[in-house]
Amino acid sequence: MASSNDEIRGVLVQAGEERLLLPNATVAEVLARVPVESIADAPAWLPGQIRWHGWQVPLVSFPQLSGQGSESVVASSKIVVLKALGGSDAMPYFALLTQSFPRLISVPRDGLLADATEEELPPGVQMRVLLGDEAALLPDLETIEIMLADALAVV
Repeated sequence: MASSNDEIRGVLVQAGEERLLLPNATVAEVLARVPVESIADAPAWLPGQIRWHGWQVPLVSFPQLSGQGSESVVASSKIVVLKALGGSDAMPYFALLTQSFPRLISVPRDGLLADATEEELPPGVQMRVLLGDEAALLPDLETIEIMLADALAVV
């Protein structure tokens, strides 16, 4: 049996046609049926913000941010609130839009393989990986935070 040091706990989030693999430690909460407030003059990948535990949390549509499709906020949308890695007091959290509940997984450290078939990755993507026979994207959370801060500074 593998020890906990040999496994990485992760969360698979469906984002449009792609699956995102996030470290479990970055996920603060998964929400359903949350009202989304639009943000005037925001880019299309920033469909709005939610109120969560006293914070205004910006909501990201990853398929639109990465140029891989569109995803709209609908009544059945789920929202994954993430802890921001940048340490900003102004934006300690941001959220990702998804249409289904995320799935908690354990990945053996030697079971996560980089998929180097693409020379250039889409914006907001750090790496494409293979988890056995499943493909997933590792989002570049720090870049997404910078993009959010830049977008919110001009709206």
